[in-house]
Amino acid sequence: MTEVSSLTGRLLVAAPALADPNFDRAVVLLLDHDEEGSLGVVLNRPTPVGVADILASWAGLTGEPGVVFQGGPVSLDSALGVAVIPGGEGPSPAPIGWRRVHGAICLVDLDAPPELLAAALGSLRIFAGYAGWGPGQLETELADGAWYVVESEPGDVSSPRPENLWRAVLRRQRSELAMIATYPDDPSLN
Repeated sequence: MTEVSSLTGRLLVAAPALADPNFDRAVVLLLDHDEEGSLGVVLNRPTPVGVADILASWAGLTGEPGVVFQGGPVSLDSALGVAVIPGGEGPSPAPIGWRRVHGAICLVDLDAPPELLAAALGSLRIFAGYAGWGPGQLETELADGAWYVVESEPGDVSSPRPENLWRAVLRRQRSELAMIATYPDDPSLN
């Protein structure tokens, strides 16, 4: 098997031609990517469900909007917490209750007591479900042009306007990808 270069901590931005409705204009933060597969969360799919409705003890630590996000089509009955550590890299080694994903972005153990992590966490988002790919599956989709891979920024996790994240991430690229941000929702209407 060929060695896989890790994309952990990067964003997958759905190409306009991606046909899967689960990922239409999706921005996925990759939490894990190696030869065994990939796992990420869709950052721009807020639901109408409030965090207080399902994880009341974590509600005070979540940013606006204080709702659960649909992290992907897999295991919608499970929850993942993704947070940003203020001041960049945070303490080293990581405190109990969270695992660094990339830079200031970390995965939070939602079974840990929130008060144990409150002082260390900046913004927190709760995701129901995740996006997953088996070994080599994501690489095939990348080769087919289904996704653009770009660097993440800590603000992507806590974007106050997640519905605009697809365009915003593309617009900040210093390449031809910035032009794709203007791609119409329905090209047939042009």
